[in-house]
Amino acid sequence: MLEVQEISKRWKEFHLSNITFSVKKGEYFIVLGPSGAGKTVLLEIIAGIIPPDKGKVLLDGRDITLLPPEKRGIAYVPQNYALFPNMSVFDNIAFGLKVRKVPRSEIERRVLEISDVLGIRHLLHRKPRTLSGGEQQRVAVARALIIEPEILLLDEPFANLDVQIRSKLLNEMKRWRRELGFTAIHVTHSFEEALALGDRVGIMLNGKFAQVGEIKEVFSRPNSEEVAKFLGFENIIEGIADGRVLYVGKLRIELPLEAKGRVRIGIRPEDILISTEMIKTSARNVFKAKVEMIEDVGPLVKLTLNVCGIILRAFITRSSLVELGIEEGKEVFASFKASAIHVF
Repeated sequence: MLEVQEISKRWKEFHLSNITFSVKKGEYFIVLGPSGAGKTVLLEIIAGIIPPDKGKVLLDGRDITLLPPEKRGIAYVPQNYALFPNMSVFDNIAFGLKVRKVPRSEIERRVLEISDVLGIRHLLHRKPRTLSGGEQQRVAVARALIIEPEILLLDEPFANLDVQIRSKLLNEMKRWRRELGFTAIHVTHSFEEALALGDRVGIMLNGKFAQVGEIKEVFSRPNSEEVAKFLGFENIIEGIADGRVLYVGKLRIELPLEAKGRVRIGIRPEDILISTEMIKTSARNVFKAKVEMIEDVGPLVKLTLNVCGIILRAFITRSSLVELGIEEGKEVFASFKASAIHVF
């Protein structure tokens, strides 16, 4: 459906380099990356707001690279929603249809229909400044979808919302997609949004797509150390592999597959189990460790562990920290399954 072919662009501090990917009809494609990676610039090129220096954008095989935004059949919801402050919610939603000179009766029917789906019918008489952030987002999405675009572009749609509203609207977005059947490209830095909504994902780092693939495949099998670190594999260890064993100094780590020679492995902090005694477990890798540092990281606690000179980081809950009596300098056992290891 949508094809982006070798798009490059120097724009202010951003530099996109040879971005190539495609989106199928009905697909929800996530562009995931840190702030400053160039995600919004890519979205604005697809929308027609800024031109690329090189490359093409094709929609259903038609070259739309140089077409103005209104002739692309694409709807764009920017991060600030860009609602018209002097218009009512009804008129904001209806704007695209009025520009297209759709009959008034048809406009009313379609506004009421999409307002029902998005749960904002009771707000149609209000002005945007009187709405909450979540309500403004619903209006912006309704205004974009009512023109029945070929594809919907969403730029950090949940970034300005509080945690509770964000969680609710994530679930709502799933329902809207089922009921309205739209195709979308969703730009975000949130792993939660990517995992909750995406069919496929493009990991954007430093203006390039470092990996593109199905959500589960990319998150479980990053193709490089750079992608692995971005996706939360904080523990990167290098050693000498011989079959299904990795030798790292005095450590002997069992691997999920056979390897030979110098390799690196990645382990997520959440995949490391912490105990104060040796326990029976299916994990083949169990090591005695010394707690060097304890850090609060939101709802969890991060432990920095020293295992025979190798530093590992693990997450536990705050209640587990108290129950186990873990403090800096204490010895614990750190265990992880071979299946939790990713080999580079």
